[in-house]
Amino acid sequence: MSQERFYSIITDANLSPKQKSNYLALEAEASLPYMEINTETRKAMDDGVLCDMFEGHAPFKPRYVLPDYAKFLTQGSEYLELSPAENFDDALNLLTIIYHHVPSVTSIPVYLGQLDTVLLPYVGALSDEEIYQKIKRFWIMLDRTLPDAFMHVNIGPTDNIICRTILRVDAELKQIAPNLTFMYDADITPDDLLRQAASNICECSKPHIANYPVHAQAYNNTGFGIVSCYNSLPLAGGSNTLVRMNLKEAAKKAENKSDFVNHVLPHYCNIMFGLIETRSAFLHEKSNFFEGFLTKEGLINEDRFAPMFGIYGMAEAVDILMEKEGIEAKYGHDEIANQLGHAISKQLSEIVDATDVKYGYHGKALLHAQGGISLDIDVTPGVRIPYGTEPDPVSYVQATVGHHQYYTSGISDILTIDETVKSNPEAMFNLAKGALQLGYREFTANVASNDLVRITGYMVKLSDIAKYDAEGSRTNTTFLGAEAAKNTEVLNRTPRVAALETTPTYAK
Repeated sequence: MSQERFYSIITDANLSPKQKSNYLALEAEASLPYMEINTETRKAMDDGVLCDMFEGHAPFKPRYVLPDYAKFLTQGSEYLELSPAENFDDALNLLTIIYHHVPSVTSIPVYLGQLDTVLLPYVGALSDEEIYQKIKRFWIMLDRTLPDAFMHVNIGPTDNIICRTILRVDAELKQIAPNLTFMYDADITPDDLLRQAASNICECSKPHIANYPVHAQAYNNTGFGIVSCYNSLPLAGGSNTLVRMNLKEAAKKAENKSDFVNHVLPHYCNIMFGLIETRSAFLHEKSNFFEGFLTKEGLINEDRFAPMFGIYGMAEAVDILMEKEGIEAKYGHDEIANQLGHAISKQLSEIVDATDVKYGYHGKALLHAQGGISLDIDVTPGVRIPYGTEPDPVSYVQATVGHHQYYTSGISDILTIDETVKSNPEAMFNLAKGALQLGYREFTANVASNDLVRITGYMVKLSDIAKYDAEGSRTNTTFLGAEAAKNTEVLNRTPRVAALETTPTYAK
């Protein structure tokens, strides 16, 4: 069977030689025997309750790596035979080089740095126009040489020329890569900069807008980054593994709400921690990853890596438990259902906080609302409201904001806004600001008429999906978007008119 699979890959007319090499490497990883796990863990995986996110049967690299790029530019690299950067061109050149040496689960770097902070020391006497031209060429290079929508840049929360130029270039080029998060801090970020970010969303569905103080505090103000789709992790560290639980499948196994809370959920959490420990131990103890130059040159630190404890299917789990209790209430629409969801998130947070892991951030895993994958059928990502049933934007935020306090390692609700918002970008500004004031960790929105659209958190172009089966795509993540469009209801999100968010009780 493996030989047939290899042959089908190398003869696929829609794959580039580079894509064929990547797929062959994945098949080789999958051909290895799985690490030793017990029967209970294997059954939980076979039953669809637990999922290892296809990270490999014997992980030899972390899922996500967040190097300290500012340190790299300052010190250069002995391994890469690079002197420290002396000017803006040096800085861009050094970054271009190191990105090709930063691994991830996708084999492409998922974190490109807090680029405004990283690049500002090298601006010198460059004019605004010179900076614009250099950033624009850099942006095009990233998309063409590392064509993967999980690749992620951070900017903000301060107002500076690099931040503003990146927003300008991103809106102009409308590329799927890199993904982008704008950090917002009400005490630092001026409203007109947030307005520019909100206007960008209207143009190209980017950036995410992150609640900077909330994330920074979660990591003791020692540095963090948003990577891949919307994953928050320690700077100079990352995530060694991500294991996720399908709450829908777990809820099916409960007799009632009490049984779920007291027995089923703790039971599967315990099994999940065992799988996390097994996967992390192999990476840290057998793969020799942390013997590489990133560690030796101080760009990453092994003790700043942590496993991500992911969950998804909250909506379906709550609806199943409501039905078992004989209550007619739906997640996202009825307060009793929403409160049960919030209580489950709180319980998960308490379990994760109380459980020690050997290779964690201060000995702990990080709770994460996982955004789904293209193979998920009839189950909603993270704690989102099911596609096609979304209420108006304000009701959506109010229904889900109670979850955001618990998910240290990332939570994202993607609001789909009607195209009329393009004639009134102030509505997007008010919606984003109001959501962040209420406690959202991260605000994300699609605009219905845009070609560039978020799937689970990464970007694709609808035009690329439409022709993928016939032509393939130079962009690695188009395949995932096309598969998600077939298997899930991801393109059936209900566009909502942004209007209620301007009421005095919501936006202040």
